[in-house]
Amino acid sequence: MSNRAGQRAEPSDLVDLTALLDAYYDVVPDPSNVAQRVAFGTSGHRGSSLNGAFNEQHIAAITQAIVEYRTSAGITGPLFMGKDTHALSEPAQNTALEVLAANGVNVLIDARNGFTPTPAVSHAILVHNSTRTEQADGIVVTPSHNPPADGGFKYNPPTGGPAGSDITNWIADRANQLMENGLDGVRRIPLGEARLADSVGTYDFLAHYVEDLPAVLNLDAIRSAGLHIGADPLGGASVDYWGAIAERHKLNLTVVNPHIDPQWAFMTLDWDEKIRMDCSSPYAMASLISRAGDYDIATGNDADADRHGIVTPDAGLMNPNHYLATAIDYLYRNRSGWSADAMVGKTLVSSSMIDRVTADLGRVLMEVPVGFKWFVPGLLSGETAFGGEESAGASFLRLDGRPWSTDKDGLLLALLASEMTAVTGKTPSQRYRELTNQFGDPEYARVDAPATREQKAALAKLSPSDVTATTLAGEEITARLTEAPGNGAPIGGLKVTTENAWFAARPSGTEDVYKIYAESFKGEEHLHQVQAEAKAIVDGVIS
Repeated sequence: MSNRAGQRAEPSDLVDLTALLDAYYDVVPDPSNVAQRVAFGTSGHRGSSLNGAFNEQHIAAITQAIVEYRTSAGITGPLFMGKDTHALSEPAQNTALEVLAANGVNVLIDARNGFTPTPAVSHAILVHNSTRTEQADGIVVTPSHNPPADGGFKYNPPTGGPAGSDITNWIADRANQLMENGLDGVRRIPLGEARLADSVGTYDFLAHYVEDLPAVLNLDAIRSAGLHIGADPLGGASVDYWGAIAERHKLNLTVVNPHIDPQWAFMTLDWDEKIRMDCSSPYAMASLISRAGDYDIATGNDADADRHGIVTPDAGLMNPNHYLATAIDYLYRNRSGWSADAMVGKTLVSSSMIDRVTADLGRVLMEVPVGFKWFVPGLLSGETAFGGEESAGASFLRLDGRPWSTDKDGLLLALLASEMTAVTGKTPSQRYRELTNQFGDPEYARVDAPATREQKAALAKLSPSDVTATTLAGEEITARLTEAPGNGAPIGGLKVTTENAWFAARPSGTEDVYKIYAESFKGEEHLHQVQAEAKAIVDGVIS
């Protein structure tokens, strides 16, 4: 932990925008270097132009690969494309537009030439596909909460949510092949010509999203309660949306920080002295937390607004796990239009408080691997009414049980905190304290442990029988999981549970470590014991 965590960024912390943008065009990535190849993680291809990981050739190749994929999949509707406020997002969108127009793809970009949150793109895809046979898909140019030097590029198929690995692996392989061939096979026209192409049009993402909000939230209750809401976009794509929401729905809402700065000079530093628009970090959110008493509810979003941070006057920034538990408890008690059989979706590294709340609600829990893509089928069909991740990303159904977005929606979850407060008279943090009185007060943490590439590979391929331990921190082991119980998908690691505790271990995709998530309902000391024994168990089977 840096002693500068939570302090305002200094000039020396800021990225050189000229160098960053020049590198986007000038640096030619080497596809024989694994660090400079196209690689899709859980949320698309990410990297910085400064180290050859996010450059013009990457985006041209990825976009051509997407064109070829959608042709092979029979996707003939429009492609909705949005971008966030990172400096690399504008040039990347331009490159993509040149390729899409050259290939004759009907692409729709923002009618206001503004920034577009990820959930607004997902919402647009679903609205279009609900009434048309020619299915639409989308691209969002964003690295989410990553630092200002990064760029990101992700693809959402007609399901509206993050593409599955079967799709992203195909796109990445084809893009790398195109790069290896010097972009031979990439069709492209100049930007000026692309913008005038008949196949390029516009879509008012903001108006469609903001106007439709009463279909998913009880805005009347928020307005009637007169709650004073503080919404901090953290310099991201939601900045104009919050002002429009306040005006259109007559809410007492203040946009706390309406500034756009691709250097993010106004930000406070995260735990490692990096500028990171992580609305679940108390260090990145330090400025808003210091003003918690000014508002009945305050919220933050990351750069593409797919994540949420909830700040209350009585508790400051809520732990994401705590908020998910209270949101689930509230929604399933206050959404009469949802199916009585609709399940609760959580990732296997989210708090077991959710398990206990779900059981109390009489609902079925669907526990899936890490990655929001696993919630997409259930949200689309209505079989799952809510899906949430411990990393502060979630979405849920409309009031009538139809899908709203199948990607994470930070705006939606931020507004839900105000609805909960207006309807119940209690902040989400006050409600969470009531839940702990009923179900226990868990301690939760994540730590990293060193591991070689070979050890990480071994961890990802474990089977339950590899774990011979019978107890964990003094309790009998009740389950050893290498597949998610909710859908049987491989978790790429291991989860071990007891009556009052659990740990999950997963290899890092970018560092020589594996991550240990752990939780105990028996206190902090027991949690530390769980963590220590978890490391011993994992090291024993991967070494």
